Amino acid sequence: MRIIFVRHGEPDYVNDCLTREGRAQAAAAAERLAGEGISAIYASPCGRAAETAAYTAARLGLPVTTLDYMHEIGWGGAGIDCEGHPWTLGDKMLAEGFDFLGEDWRAHPYFDGNAATVYYGAIAVEFDAFLAGRGYRHEGRRFFCDGGTDETVALFSHGGSGACVLAHLLNLPFPYVASVLPYDFTSIIILDFPVNPGACVFPRVELFNDCAHIRRHAGGPRLQQESER
Repeated sequence: MRIIFVRHGEPDYVNDCLTREGRAQAAAAAERLAGEGISAIYASPCGRAAETAAYTAARLGLPVTTLDYMHEIGWGGAGIDCEGHPWTLGDKMLAEGFDFLGEDWRAHPYFDGNAATVYYGAIAVEFDAFLAGRGYRHEGRRFFCDGGTDETVALFSHGGSGACVLAHLLNLPFPYVASVLPYDFTSIIILDFPVNPGACVFPRVELFNDCAHIRRHAGGPRLQQESER
């Protein structure tokens, strides 16, 4: 199974929709995705993600299924630095030498009590159920293929909720992913889950932050850290 993650186009956050530039990005993404063999399209309920997905849905003649839990995450908590902003805090933890391999990021003062941590946990549970419905059972750090599928699906969401899923599936700390694996508007990320029934399998990164389709529409990359603070 291939999962294509697509971040929404340039947004008008006040009205939760796309800007003119964002609509051009979404149209370009639809053309880019037309040859990927997508059989199902999913999207966050937020307007900017749903509007982005609509371009690909129209191009392919497919419906869009809303995944409520993929709405953008919130963050913050009493006494937490930088208003709890996960991308800024991820940068700070790296600069401060936090041991992401040896320590649990959830227990760090930046994330213990941070709403982002609650969102991360809820999205992880829901996405595991999504995978289980397609024959991939996530237990601990392993995935068991209970049948699997060779379909390709596209999921249109956000920098935050998308980072939660990527961190969970790749067994990487969420603030680390938020800091070192940012991505542009309508950038394309592809994970490939092998079909090997009865075996333990792991997702493979086929593509990350592919935004060649929008380079001609923008003056340079607009990564997560800069665009949603």
